[in-house]
Order: sequence, then C-alpha cells, then structure tokens
Amino acid sequence: MVIIMQWEGIIEFVYVAENESFTQASKKMAISTAQVSRQITALEKRLNTKLFYRTTRKVSLTEEGRVFYQHCRSVLDGLDAAERAITNLQSKPQGKVKLTAPVTFGEQQILPLVNNFALQYSDIEVNALLTNQNLDLVEGGYDLAIRLGRLTDSTMMAKKLGKRTNYVCASSAYIDKHGIPHSLSELSTHVCLLGTLDYWHFRESGKEKNIRVNGKLRYNSGFGLVDAALKGLGIVQLPDYYVQEHLQSGSLISLLDNYRAPDEGIWAIYPQNRHLSPKIRLLVDYLAEQLH
Repeated sequence: MVIIMQWEGIIEFVYVAENESFTQASKKMAISTAQVSRQITALEKRLNTKLFYRTTRKVSLTEEGRVFYQHCRSVLDGLDAAERAITNLQSKPQGKVKLTAPVTFGEQQILPLVNNFALQYSDIEVNALLTNQNLDLVEGGYDLAIRLGRLTDSTMMAKKLGKRTNYVCASSAYIDKHGIPHSLSELSTHVCLLGTLDYWHFRESGKEKNIRVNGKLRYNSGFGLVDAALKGLGIVQLPDYYVQEHLQSGSLISLLDNYRAPDEGIWAIYPQNRHLSPKIRLLVDYLAEQLH
C-alpha cells in the first residue's frame, strides 16, 4: 500500500513539468485537468513541499520541484528501458537504424559492412549520413555514430570497434629525386602534401608530438593526396585505408616507421541514456567483429 501511494501523482507531475501546463499534460495523458491538479496537490501535500509556481499564464518548477523532477525522470526512463529490454528479448531485430560516419571511412569501410548486415536482417531499415562534422546525436535523433581518433565528448558512451594506423609514405619517383627523410627534423627540407591540418602526428622517444609541415599542395581529399603521392609530387601522411593497397603493391613506400604515431581508435558512440536495442547492439557487435 505504501509503495502504491509513493507512485501516485508521479507521472502527472512529470507531464506537467515537461509541458509547463496542467491543460497540456491532461491532454497528453487523456485525463481531465481536474484529475491532474488533484494528483499534484496530493503529491505536494505528501511531500510537504511546493513543486510548482502557478500563475494564470505559466506553470514552472520550484527549486525543490526541479530536484524532484530529475529523480522522477530518471526512474521513469529506467522503467521504460526495462520494458523495452523485455520486449526486445522477445522480438527479432527490426525497425530503423540512423547512423552517421566520416565520409571516406564510411564509404570504404562502414557502408559495405552495413550492407552485409542488412542482408542478414531484412527487417532493418538503415538511414546513414556520411559527414566529417561531429553531429549532435541527440538533436539529430541518431542511434550511433562512427568516430575516428581521440574522443572528446564525455557525454557519450563508446565502444571501440578497431584501430587505424597513419603512414608517412612517398613514391619511388619522389625518393629517387629528393631522397628519404631519416629524422623528423629532415621533413622541413622535403615537399609535403597537406590535408586540412598544418602538422603531422608522430612519436619520438616515447612521447607523442606534432610536427609542422609545408608544401605546395593542400587538399581536403585523401584520394587527391594519394594520387599526388603516387605521381611523385611529395610525401603524404594518411590512414591505412587510403594507402594500404599501394604499400602492399610497392607503388608507395613507408617512411619514418620508427616515428610512427600510436594507432588511433575506431569508435561507435551513442548517447549515455539511450538503451541499446537488439538491432543497434547487433550492428555494433558486427562492426567490431569485422573491423577488429
């Protein structure tokens, strides 16, 4: 009996708090405004505190009301998650998946894997947006994002899917003409092919460091930089998925291997308060298996 009484008025309170209106709350709950008001009044009496400021124009939370709302919202979110968890266990993966990933890595690595995943689960719909911008997942309604390198958003949950290696390389034509740099300081005497940054990342004597580089060509296209390197126009630093096949064929030669920066992570991130449904968990696990 005591437990039941503790729940009375909680849902009404949360609806009023989120809609800032008794009338709007009653409409969304499909009950009368008078019933909502009675429940809130009884709740305030039971707590012996005022939860709302009420005027003819506006309903707003008191300081005590804001504290109480945060706890109530958390409890209701937990109940929703528990219900979804049970429902999801009883159903096969289906519905929509909305994700975002970097453009080139998404085209070369992620989307082909997503296509394979879609072949296995025909009831799943996928909406993928490839962009190099770090989108707001909550605002955009994204289930997950693929991110590369260091993570900066501490409000997100993250699962490591794999890693990528950055290589410094050049063609034999460039090396025949300009020679090989044997130290980081020698890079200043070489022609470097620039991307969006003015520096390259290395590790020297156990410490990571950024080295500023210069060159005549600057592209925001990895493919354009690879093509320039293949044609002997300069030295380039790019992730493995741009240059791996050229390194294996010998058309590009890896340089400064002793100074190579630590591998960077490939991550799936998602909002902390978002319950991972089976379809999302399956996709994340599948990507991790394939990219490991």
